[in-house]
Amino acid sequence: MTLRKPYPPIEPYRMGRLEVGGGHELYFEECGNPEGMPVVFLHGGPGSGASAHHRRLFDPQRYRIILFDQRGCGRSVPLGSLEANTTWHLVDDLERLRRHLKVDRWLLFGGSWGATLALAYAEAHAGRALGLILRGIFSGRRSELDWFYEWGANRLFPDQWENLVARIPANEQDDLIAAYRRRLTDPDRAVRAQAASAWTAWEAATVMLRTSTPPLPSTAATQTDGQIAFARIENHFFFHELWLEEGQLLADIERLADTPGIIVQGRYDVVTPAITSWQIAQAWPKADYRLVEGAGHAFGEPAILHELLEATDRFVTDH
Repeated sequence: MTLRKPYPPIEPYRMGRLEVGGGHELYFEECGNPEGMPVVFLHGGPGSGASAHHRRLFDPQRYRIILFDQRGCGRSVPLGSLEANTTWHLVDDLERLRRHLKVDRWLLFGGSWGATLALAYAEAHAGRALGLILRGIFSGRRSELDWFYEWGANRLFPDQWENLVARIPANEQDDLIAAYRRRLTDPDRAVRAQAASAWTAWEAATVMLRTSTPPLPSTAATQTDGQIAFARIENHFFFHELWLEEGQLLADIERLADTPGIIVQGRYDVVTPAITSWQIAQAWPKADYRLVEGAGHAFGEPAILHELLEATDRFVTDH
């Protein structure tokens, strides 16, 4: 089978900013066909931001492609702000953006944290979701956080784990998320940069099943404001357990009983192991579950990317 490549690069036909309260202003853009099926891309992290690569997941002739940077991320301001920045603020932001763009209903597309946000929004506003395309679902349960920051992934990546733990004194290593929070919220930028370096290096080392080149060294000196913002926001959400009740997204999946979904999951995804997406698919009658062999977490893995492109084409054709 020949694996598909993304659609050609495309530029936005509209860019704008939307004030959403709490001192936050979101960047958004629209690409593709203004008369096409509306789809909103929800980036991961939390904290990363949308990019030009994400525009290329959708047929520009058939989709009205909406991308935006969540609070404190990317081109939204203030960069790295943790104030008034919770899951439910972001759900409200999505509704505000939908109304601002005069969209009646839209397709939600998200991977990892983007899948979390898509589910939280759709379960709260099921009538506004044409459907969901999700990759590597993270539902925010304690077991998922513990897997990645306590007892699971470290057994597969002990060398990279050592780099993460080495920055933290032994008496704080029983709660790495809290330990890193103290450093990522420190008033000294150098302290924040050092913590961000280790935090982001751990994630970068685990997102791909395999890579032909080792990740570039990450040091405090090379950390940009955007990278520090990413680490701060991601840690902030994890420290607060995403402001979700334990198991909430799985328990409320029944609200999507009439909503179609496509789930793409890498078999060897270390960041968001397949058990979560599997359990959600079992409880969601209209979910089309695609377990991808020989793939990990990142959307850029060839087999994952192929399935995502197939999913966006299939959805717009079928609906």
